[in-house]
Amino acid sequence: MSARPLLVELFTEELPPKALSKLGHAFSSGLNDALAQFGLLAPDNTIVTFATPRRLAVRLSNVLAIAPDQAYSEKLMPVKVGLDANGAATPALIKKLAAKGWENIDIASLVRESDGKQDYLVARGTAAGVSLKDTLQAAIETAISGLPIPKMMRYQLADGITSVKFVRPAHALIALFGDEVIPVEILGLQSGRSTFGHRFLHPQTISIDRAESYEHQLADVGHVVASFETRRTQITSLLADQAAALNSTLGNDPEVEALLDEVTALVESPIVYVGAFEERFLEVPQECLILTMRLNQKYFPLFNPATGALTHQFLIVSNMPTSNPAAIIEGNQRVVRPRLADAEFFFKTDRKLPLHQRVEQLGSIVYHNKLGTQLQRVVRVQKIAAWISHALNTQPELAERAALLAKADLTTNMVGEFPELQGIMGAYYAKGDGESPAVVQALAEQYKIRIDSPVAADNLTPAILFMAERAETLVGIWGIGLAPTGERDPFGLRRAALGLISAFEQLTAGGVLKIQQDGPLTLDGLIQAASLSFDPGTLAETTVAEVHAFIIERLRNQLIQLHDRNAVEAVLAIEPPIHQVLARVQAAATFAQGADAASLAAANKRIGNLLKKAEGTLGTVNPDLLTEAAERALAETIAQLQPIAQQQFEAGDYMSAMQTLAQARAPVDAFFNDIMVMAEDVAIRNNRLALLAQLHTLMNQVADISRLAT
Repeated sequence: MSARPLLVELFTEELPPKALSKLGHAFSSGLNDALAQFGLLAPDNTIVTFATPRRLAVRLSNVLAIAPDQAYSEKLMPVKVGLDANGAATPALIKKLAAKGWENIDIASLVRESDGKQDYLVARGTAAGVSLKDTLQAAIETAISGLPIPKMMRYQLADGITSVKFVRPAHALIALFGDEVIPVEILGLQSGRSTFGHRFLHPQTISIDRAESYEHQLADVGHVVASFETRRTQITSLLADQAAALNSTLGNDPEVEALLDEVTALVESPIVYVGAFEERFLEVPQECLILTMRLNQKYFPLFNPATGALTHQFLIVSNMPTSNPAAIIEGNQRVVRPRLADAEFFFKTDRKLPLHQRVEQLGSIVYHNKLGTQLQRVVRVQKIAAWISHALNTQPELAERAALLAKADLTTNMVGEFPELQGIMGAYYAKGDGESPAVVQALAEQYKIRIDSPVAADNLTPAILFMAERAETLVGIWGIGLAPTGERDPFGLRRAALGLISAFEQLTAGGVLKIQQDGPLTLDGLIQAASLSFDPGTLAETTVAEVHAFIIERLRNQLIQLHDRNAVEAVLAIEPPIHQVLARVQAAATFAQGADAASLAAANKRIGNLLKKAEGTLGTVNPDLLTEAAERALAETIAQLQPIAQQQFEAGDYMSAMQTLAQARAPVDAFFNDIMVMAEDVAIRNNRLALLAQLHTLMNQVADISRLAT
């Protein structure tokens, strides 16, 4: 059956820019899926998505006018329920058939099939294919209902009575099947072939000839680039060309890509112009200028490619191509200038009061009504930072100073205007006040999501503040009953937990924490120290244990994304210090790939079960009671391997320790083949169990290898 392209467009008022791309793809995939359910898509059908600030549209390349007939087979109900003693349909069967639209079906045509327990009535036949004209409205409604609309709005239609709900008021609807209009009514709109061009360059209607000509007519007549991806590519190229011409760069931080998506959703006919501001504003911290340009004005700041420093020029993505853009450029420069002047004023005003003199003002800022003020929080973080410093054998003065100043910039004008600059402004002000470089760095990095580079012993202050702040948050918020639930985590406890995990990882990578040592800084100790910083009675009694379990669960989820799940579970089962976990998992995963792993894991599991049956204390192995060759061979193997494996384990060489363990496979297999562990003689039985207990300890130093058994 022949197929034609289908175009559906909803023309609306300005759509939410940050949601436009998702809305466009959701609309196109939703309509495609709905028509596929009706069997109306040809096998070689493709989807073309269109999304502009004022329209959502999709073109499906090969849609059938009428779907092919479909054979069906549906189990209805047991024969004894559907037919009475005379073989006539029961009310239950009649109701079932009516619900399916099969009121006129011949009861005698129903097939009987057995599922091995009873006979069922089965309807079989061929259903006529549905038509596009009869189903398109339902398909569009399904696509609209599935849109990820951030906030729905209700508006009245032209009749002044009827109201509908959509993301924004819709004003026109196109439904073109090739060159034929399919009549549908959506959101109070009757389908046609008319749409509108650029708001200023072509506000008149445009009649779309056929589905295939849609984007070309919009571009050639309406000055609209209909495809979101095409506009984004054009803007990217225009920005790159302008930046290169000015010997500058756009920078490489993630905000550039996010802003690119946003401006793509704001323009229909993109063009890029160059703006500039007075160079005196560059005396203000560049983060302030960058933020106000990107956040408030949607401009692209430009940077010196050699130094990365902000320049006094920026790029404007405009929706008005013109041969004389002077008025547009001047207008944008006039708008941004007061914002930069505000930033300059805030910075100079804030500098008049040293950061440390702002700390007392935190007493008037509530952190949480159950946890007190920001000043009380600062005191708690100071105590935790001091504990971490002592644990790491470093002087606590710098960490305590960083903790004291960490939240002081919350009282500044700049952070009041731009909350996103918390920490960043504190670092600038601390540097201006002559604070230690370590303190300045700690303030600047305190809001990082994770520590992403090794932490060395000569620069611990930033990591200490980072850990102290997250430990206080986790313990405090959890302790007052605000643990995350489902997808809700308003206080970012999952992120805080992952941040702590990263800190332990990077302290280990930098050599501050040694793989072969259990301390000096442990997760248990940190959580306990954090809990002691709160006033008695503030936290629930189970807080410490629950927060520890929560962090370990985050660690588990993180590790199983990258490593064998059984290896992760095997390591976490023995609860090693958190900074040793990764190295142990890597060793266990490698061991699990070896030829001896399955046998030893099964043996270890068996040993564990036997030891659970042991009565009383087993004591040490008595060599005189080792009468069988297999048990003597196992004892000799343990005596030989134990000191080697122990030395490797204590050196943190977990991989070698487990490889040494693998050498025990043959005597272990022989032992279980030849020896009856639970002998009738109690002394022999307990001696054999003691031998197995020795082996069990040797086997499970790095991980519980019984967890490696599949």
